[in-house]
Amino acid sequence: MTLKVPCPQCQKTVVWQATSEFRPFCSKRCQLIDLGEWAEESHKISQNIQVDTVLSEEMLDAMEDEFLLNNKFFVEPE
Repeated sequence: MTLKVPCPQCQKTVVWQATSEFRPFCSKRCQLIDLGEWAEESHKISQNIQVDTVLSEEMLDAMEDEFLLNNKFFVEPE
């Protein structure tokens, strides 16, 4: 059975298979239009802000230590 999906941009039917170079898009044009919309921030992946979480001093210290460990450019010269 062949899976057919609508192009996210123009809704044209696209056959979902390895030879469909631009899947899920029908063409390079639709793919680039979608990319441009992401670049302009017309599309966003959002996450609800969790206001219930209270950060303790220990949690903040651990986050700061991990950040400094992974970002060496913030280390003060000796």
